Amino acid sequence: MLADDPLGATRESPDDPAPYREAFARIDADPNQHLVVAERDGRTVGTLQLTVIPGLSRRGASRALIEAVRIHADARGSGLGTQLITWAIDEAGRQGCALVQLTSDATRVEAHRFYERLGFEASHLGFKKPLT
Repeated sequence: MLADDPLGATRESPDDPAPYREAFARIDADPNQHLVVAERDGRTVGTLQLTVIPGLSRRGASRALIEAVRIHADARGSGLGTQLITWAIDEAGRQGCALVQLTSDATRVEAHRFYERLGFEASHLGFKKPLT
């Protein structure tokens, strides 16, 4: 699913699972990381990573970051994405977070509409700098 779109196809290497297994082990060992894998009929059809970030701003509030939202092509439109995001918002609240944030590539216009329908607002301009 990571490579199942034009962006992922250029940056992922599904033929070599080693880096993904190593990353999963790091995520699994970190109590501030919550990786959700949705399965149907024994097949992975969705993922979401929720990271709880302690902070100083907003009176020392923690925030939650939603990343790696992926829905298998044949499961899109089934409500699974809404279920995953709703779970993440609820879990962020249970973890004591003051807000939930996410980023989405500027080219993913459909994803932006999806997040807006769920109550997210495009409030900031993001910047990235590759290190490798």
